[in-house]
Amino acid sequence: MAKQTLIIETAKSLSLRGGMIVIEDRTTETETLRSLEDVRMIIVDHHSVSLTVPLINRLSDNNVCVVFCDETHMPVTMTMDLESHSMQSKRFQHQLSASLPTNKRLWKQIVEAKIRNQSRLLQKRGVEDRVLARYYTNVKSNDSTNREGAAAKVYWKKLVSKDFVRDRYGMAPNSLLNYGYALMRAAMARCLMNAGLLPTVGIFHKSCYNAFPLADDMMEPYRPFVDRKVMELYESGVTDVGRETKRTLLEMFYSDISMSDVLLSASTLSDTYEPFL
Repeated sequence: MAKQTLIIETAKSLSLRGGMIVIEDRTTETETLRSLEDVRMIIVDHHSVSLTVPLINRLSDNNVCVVFCDETHMPVTMTMDLESHSMQSKRFQHQLSASLPTNKRLWKQIVEAKIRNQSRLLQKRGVEDRVLARYYTNVKSNDSTNREGAAAKVYWKKLVSKDFVRDRYGMAPNSLLNYGYALMRAAMARCLMNAGLLPTVGIFHKSCYNAFPLADDMMEPYRPFVDRKVMELYESGVTDVGRETKRTLLEMFYSDISMSDVLLSASTLSDTYEPFL
């Protein structure tokens, strides 16, 4: 059975009863039960939701990610395990000991994969004439010539429109992209921790104000999967994040890409760092 994502958008109390998640609607005083084993993620998108400590602990034990949204419905924080892998300390040392040339090579591979996936999306939409091939086949170490940025200028004009600018606070479908990327970032951060890596130590992203730079690095090749779902919504007339929008964007974890694929990427990175100690 595929793992479920629960979206809590009204005043509810969540608690643990045996191996079940008890969801109590405080308005109607009714209960709904969900098997803890069948849940992969819980998104809390209401200011009056409560979770008991025993439930939070059991969710952590079962690698269930809990994401909390702010008043604008954007994911802003999530639960993270302090000990998420049996070899966590050793893998932290491997990661921190990786050489600069290794990280430059890894970033080159990440950028290549991202642009290649952008090209594939444009091909599926019938607007790619292999113009992006000259970008992903010509990436230098650490993307020193910024092929990522050059490809993005072409990509967004072909994907959305010639007037579209990718801007966090810009015109639609930017808000949809923001939400989808936030979900992907949370999923990647969780998978990196499960693989025994520090999401706070990036390959390319280095800002001291960024809590999860490694998640930002590793999610780059997966952005086009978000873009695909967003364009389906946008072309059907959706411009704002709503209840059905959230559910549609979550579908990407069950159709276009699975959480096991994201975890595999994190595990592969951990294996890459293995010799560096």
